Amino acid sequence: MNKAKIISLMGPTASGKTAFAMELYNKYPIDIISVDSALIYRGMDIGSAKPTKQEQQEYPHKLIDICDPAESYSAANFRHDAIEEIEKSLSNGRTPLLVGGTMLYFKALIEGLSPLPAADSDIRQQIEEKANKLGWQAIHEELKKVDPVSAQRIHPNDPQRLNRALEVYLISGKSLTELTQESGEALPYDIMQLAIMPEDRAELHQRIEQRFLQMLDQGFEDEVKTLMLRSDLHTNLPSIRCVGYRQMWEYLNGDISYDEMVFKGICATRQLAKRQITWLRGWKQPITWLNQDNKDTVFKHIF
Repeated sequence: MNKAKIISLMGPTASGKTAFAMELYNKYPIDIISVDSALIYRGMDIGSAKPTKQEQQEYPHKLIDICDPAESYSAANFRHDAIEEIEKSLSNGRTPLLVGGTMLYFKALIEGLSPLPAADSDIRQQIEEKANKLGWQAIHEELKKVDPVSAQRIHPNDPQRLNRALEVYLISGKSLTELTQESGEALPYDIMQLAIMPEDRAELHQRIEQRFLQMLDQGFEDEVKTLMLRSDLHTNLPSIRCVGYRQMWEYLNGDISYDEMVFKGICATRQLAKRQITWLRGWKQPITWLNQDNKDTVFKHIF
């Protein structure tokens, strides 16, 4: 029995994935499913380079604007929601096209999630009480002893992720790093994995800079000012730690100058692109790299 077919379109930020997905929507019976950890948040439109309202009307994107910035949303949440959207698309006789640059989401969806223990409210409370007495830096040091890889990845000012990483170890006796290396349940579909990236790295850097400056012209500063009016939002939240938002928040908070904000915002976006490219090049599953010469041929072959 043939497996149902889905397509993933991956690539670094500012590589043109969204524009290409819209182009494909005009040609083929596809449904666009966003794979982006910033686009999930409502009210975070300009700084996340979210498709405009008009674009979303013409080219519907699933899994955009599904969370409030104060809410947490995990790779497990994404996997559940994405599979739901994939099944809806397939049941309508269409092909799901997963588009984005959040590689952790792609990994969770395609390879499955590791068997992590469920949350334990008592242990979480114990960790929080300890943090209230000694500070989250002390929790970070404790995590460093049992899971140095996670400690390097998780910022000392990220209590949510620190708590979870240490909680996993205290419940299971295994580090989060160990457990995430165990394989989960793979998707029961035939997945065509594609990646798009400008051939010249300097071109990508130029695109990133141009897009950031364009965001500023479009009112990015006012967008973050609106977020700052809320008492429940702060820089420890995953939403506000998104590239660009954190730097703008620091500027509006008086911590850095406007020029520093622009410089740091562009640099942080370039660093994100570098991490995405590194991840893609190390991805163990077969990827077809798209370019101007093979784009049309690849999709004609698929459909």
